[in-house]
Amino acid sequence: MRTRLALVLSLVSLAFPLLAQEEPTIRVDVRLVRILANVKDRSGALVGSAEKADFEIRDNGALQQISVFERQTDQPLSVAILIDNSGSTAKDLRYETDSVSRFVRALLKEGNPADAVGLYSFNYQVVKQNGFTRNTPALERSLKALRGEAGTSLYDAVLLASRDIEDRQGRKILVVVTDGGDTTSHTDFQRAVEAAQLADAVIYPILVVPITNDAGRNTGGENALTTMAQRTGGRVFQPSLGAEMDKAFDQIIRDLRTQYLLGFYPKDVPLTKDRFHALQVTVRDPALHVIARSGYYGEARQETTTRTTTPGRITVEPGDETMTRRKPLPATKSSKTGKDYPE
Repeated sequence: MRTRLALVLSLVSLAFPLLAQEEPTIRVDVRLVRILANVKDRSGALVGSAEKADFEIRDNGALQQISVFERQTDQPLSVAILIDNSGSTAKDLRYETDSVSRFVRALLKEGNPADAVGLYSFNYQVVKQNGFTRNTPALERSLKALRGEAGTSLYDAVLLASRDIEDRQGRKILVVVTDGGDTTSHTDFQRAVEAAQLADAVIYPILVVPITNDAGRNTGGENALTTMAQRTGGRVFQPSLGAEMDKAFDQIIRDLRTQYLLGFYPKDVPLTKDRFHALQVTVRDPALHVIARSGYYGEARQETTTRTTTPGRITVEPGDETMTRRKPLPATKSSKTGKDYPE
């Protein structure tokens, strides 16, 4: 018995120096990457009959196995409507809000009973008019009360709405109704797009351009909105007011009703120093093309790090919070509570 006890103590004493040696930190990303996609034929018509085997996903060029597939998914929708009520929209704001009201009624009339809409307005500040709700009359009252004022804090609005929508379940959509570019945001374009991508949100800009002459248009702002849509898997509409705007909203509803939900767990992905992973989503039929997000934020290549542990202590390293925990923005106001927002 004494010999056996001495042997156990000897092995334990040998193990302690090994624990104190420097060991590489190994991190594995097992997060499910979700992709909302639409498929169209050469004429631009939506295709809702593709099968799982028809799709191919590449992450930084590496082929991935599709773990989640839903055709015409009915997962609940959270739709944040961001409406520009800057001074330049004043004369057309009533027509825009009327179209938005019709869109809200049509969206909530059918579909998943858990679908919800949130309403944000933005001029020189961002105001959260309504949290996510199915209360159509409340949303319509907020829309009717909007008035145009100077300034356009578009990027702030996208950032704040993305943060609100990030933890909601199901599909997440940002519909941005505006007539031009950003003029008064505290944040910038890149940070706003990152927030939307981190939230897995798809951006649909409704760009109402009252000036057709290029000399009087904010083409830089229009290009920024187009890029937002492309990077998140949405698309831009440039309607006139009235019937054309209603048609744009109807097309968004059709897109949402024919979306595919794809998901994969990243495996054998070649990492770069950039946390942004480029995604390619294609289908086998060359006559069809896919509209989907261009990438997501995941793991980056890291230099080998070491750590020293001592007997009896377990060291836990925090995850990389660089992109997922953001710096606070200057507060804006909630129209309902009068409190600073975000709280």
